[in-house]
Amino acid sequence: MGIDIQLLQELCGRTLQHTDLAGLGARHEGKVRDSYVEDGQRAIVVTDRVSAFDIVVGTLPLKGQVLNQVAAFWFERTRDVAPNHLIDVPDPCVSRVHDCRPLPVEFVYRGYLTGSTSTSIWTAYERGDREYCGHALPEGMRRHEPLPEPLLTPTTKADRGGHDEPASRAQLIESGAIDEATFDGAAEMCGRLFAEGQRFAATRGLILVDTKYEIGLNDAGELVVIDEIHTPDSSRYWYREAYERAMREGHDPEALDKEYVRSWLREQGYAGDGPPPTLPDDVRCEAARRYIEAYEQVTGLAFVPDTEDALSRIRRNLGLDDA
Repeated sequence: MGIDIQLLQELCGRTLQHTDLAGLGARHEGKVRDSYVEDGQRAIVVTDRVSAFDIVVGTLPLKGQVLNQVAAFWFERTRDVAPNHLIDVPDPCVSRVHDCRPLPVEFVYRGYLTGSTSTSIWTAYERGDREYCGHALPEGMRRHEPLPEPLLTPTTKADRGGHDEPASRAQLIESGAIDEATFDGAAEMCGRLFAEGQRFAATRGLILVDTKYEIGLNDAGELVVIDEIHTPDSSRYWYREAYERAMREGHDPEALDKEYVRSWLREQGYAGDGPPPTLPDDVRCEAARRYIEAYEQVTGLAFVPDTEDALSRIRRNLGLDDA
């Protein structure tokens, strides 16, 4: 298993950065995904764009294939835990799903006192805050320690280019962003998913440290999981053994997620304000390698890259060439 770095270097010049698939429905562009909606279905095309600090900072070779297939793996594994929107996966970068109305809240579950962004639980704790999203935090904790119990720390959902902000259940309900019954139903669903995610990750030698869930309402008004689940974009993973060694030796655990990209950007003095610095190809390849490693470690499957021109392949697999 693993990936040929030379192949990644070759693919840096032809990543899937943008789509415009006429005939697939109304197009909606997110930070990473382009969606096409028609007749109650949504085709989600996962591009190779990578975001950090809520800003698109470049592309990584094969990232879209990795994210789409990790999400599909988890959607299938957790169907008995929580309903989701997935119909099928007609292309390595594409998922066909039921179109749902997203809730205006992101449901973030955290199992550890960690993070590096300005809104992370560790950043808040380090500056002296002992309440985070309505939860009381004990004194005397160290960075990266397990929290006394997993905490739901929801955020607002900013428009593209804006920044999501942590909020408590009470704040979100009081603001009118979401009603009490909907919030509590979604929170309970996400709690089950996080527990199952942590349980399964442990069987793979991993710790599911934290994650965010997107929840929507289907045509029947039922809560369903949408967007992605437990991917390296939405979740932080640590190797169990490496984490325990890092805590003994007093350094940061190595993460199987996009923290590598964030760290490189911070080293350049960038934290989300203004145009981001250009990612060098060696950084892009190493980040892509880590995404692929995460896929293989989580799923137990070998990642098989499809190196055909992505747009041509997608059009063929979705039947657009015959339209």
